[in-house]
Amino acid sequence: MLQLYSARNSICTQKVFIALYEKDLDYEMKTLDLFANEQYSPEYLKLNPKGVVPTLLHEGKPIVESSLICEYLEDAFPERRLVPRDPYLKARMRLWSKLVDEALLEATREISFSAMFREKMRQMSPEQRERRFRNVGDPERRARYMSTYEQGVESPYVFQAVAHFEKAFKSMEAALRPIGDQGGDGGPWLAGPQYSLADVNMTPYVARLAYLNLLDLWLAERPLCLAWWNRVQARPSYGVIDGRLTQEEKDEMRKHGSAIRSRIAEKLVTARQELGGS
Repeated sequence: MLQLYSARNSICTQKVFIALYEKDLDYEMKTLDLFANEQYSPEYLKLNPKGVVPTLLHEGKPIVESSLICEYLEDAFPERRLVPRDPYLKARMRLWSKLVDEALLEATREISFSAMFREKMRQMSPEQRERRFRNVGDPERRARYMSTYEQGVESPYVFQAVAHFEKAFKSMEAALRPIGDQGGDGGPWLAGPQYSLADVNMTPYVARLAYLNLLDLWLAERPLCLAWWNRVQARPSYGVIDGRLTQEEKDEMRKHGSAIRSRIAEKLVTARQELGGS
């Protein structure tokens, strides 16, 4: 029996949703209210000491960290493979997972937080906000949260986030080129001819930019990235992201993302200048 602990609109959990769908696995979902600090309950902290989602329970044993959960599902349920058999392609796949974990996870948090989640925190009492910041547990993450809460889109972390996405999409455009075309890796998927965890792991982060009405700022002149995005959306598994969001949630993301769109566009121009073009 698989049990998955999640939260509303949790990007990290969306990766696991996609993997579960692609592998045709049944599971029971348990939803935590992060703004009510349910992730810090003693019962949940026994499963996930960091107090974050997702957590997967398989036969009573907890598995944490979304990328590791996806790889665990591949090992435990090898049917409908999401990892290439070829060692080189497998290494390429893991590079994309590494990029997500080391750069795009925080980048998406900063942009999302500056756009809309800071508004929710403003509605909290000072005591609730202080508890939320205190429970983060990691000094660097706490500094990021506090900066984006206090400065919004003008936080330096938001500029870093814009630059991280710029570098990621630049790498994607190169990876999706045919082999022999300016060093292309072949496509049509990020790790070659097979849809893999590379695509699974990237999808929710690209989707969040789309819901915030910001994605086209990066993809307007990147036809291969745009074609990849269209292929992703055509897969039935993409519906597990879109279908779990209410229209109110989608409207809220678009509203708040549109409010910072012009400043994100300006920061992207600066990031491209500093990074040396598109």
